[in-house]
Amino acid sequence: MNTAILTTEYNDIQTAADILKNGGLVAFPTETVYGLGGNALSPESSNKIYAAKGRPSDNPLIVHIADTASVYEIAANVPDTAKLLMEAFWPGPLTIILPKKDVVPDETTGGLKTVAIRMPSHPAALDLIRESGVLIAAPSANTSGRPSPTTADHVIEDMNGRIDAIIDGGPVGIGIESTIVDLTEEIPTILRPGFVTKKMLEAVIGEVSIDRTLIEPDPNIRPKAPGMKYTHYAPSGELTIVEYKESNNSEQMDKISADQHDTDKMVADKINELLQEGTSQGKKVVILSPEEHAGLYPKDSVITVGSMGEGVTVAARLYAALRECDKIGSELIYSESLNLSELGGAIMNRLLKAAGHRVIYVSSES
Repeated sequence: MNTAILTTEYNDIQTAADILKNGGLVAFPTETVYGLGGNALSPESSNKIYAAKGRPSDNPLIVHIADTASVYEIAANVPDTAKLLMEAFWPGPLTIILPKKDVVPDETTGGLKTVAIRMPSHPAALDLIRESGVLIAAPSANTSGRPSPTTADHVIEDMNGRIDAIIDGGPVGIGIESTIVDLTEEIPTILRPGFVTKKMLEAVIGEVSIDRTLIEPDPNIRPKAPGMKYTHYAPSGELTIVEYKESNNSEQMDKISADQHDTDKMVADKINELLQEGTSQGKKVVILSPEEHAGLYPKDSVITVGSMGEGVTVAARLYAALRECDKIGSELIYSESLNLSELGGAIMNRLLKAAGHRVIYVSSES
């Protein structure tokens, strides 16, 4: 298949819209990551998406819409909480899960009786939905398990020759996928953390819970939303997180907690030890570090992932950094914990899944 590379100009959007109307697949930019789009109400299109990604067909797809009226066309019930969230966060990086109408095929929902819906804020995404006249089912435009794409070049790496077209809209703004909230239970539940935080949601609708598998991952779950698999977003090399954990000794805990510099050094010392060990075995080793800590490691071994004080910069860089690890052939990757700022939970969710939940803890007793 010859994959066309298109721009966000009107004529190219029209070309992409025609592809979707005729049952083809188009990758397009959103404010979160690039999506791989097909007609959400066509079982054949959804099956093409699964095939292009190499994605298990039990993993549901998110339906992208351009106006709130579309929610009522595909959802069997729209509670007041949904209306409040749509008003507060749409268009934007929030996906809501509602009971589906029969018009939405099981192929799109992974066989579930619920449908995930969001209205992206990227102008090219909205233009594409409107011009095509179809609702667009779109997971991230990467092969299954790989880091999500934040540039058109990332999509080309994974999808060239697999799909009909790619719209190049430049780098995305946010860099991690949308927050997903299940509204089919009595208490709304976060199934995937993202840019819209629990605190932001609760300010609009009151109590919000967090799905237990975000706290205690289960590799055997049937996912109710994208991104719930145990291992996801993974680079080719083996990624391990190195994190400081407070000592059980209360006196030592008080002393260590008081000095962040010491804890940072403990983590860096452990990573440098692992670097030397891997290098001595002939392995290509890479370190992921926030900009502020890059000087703690050998310069030629570090890839930076944004600033500790600005979670948005880490979110925007994370997937690109993981792909850079692949480009240079890294076999072992060690990352500091990136549980920082208001987006720390969402960033660590992706990092832990990319690492298959491999974590090495260091403490004052190590």
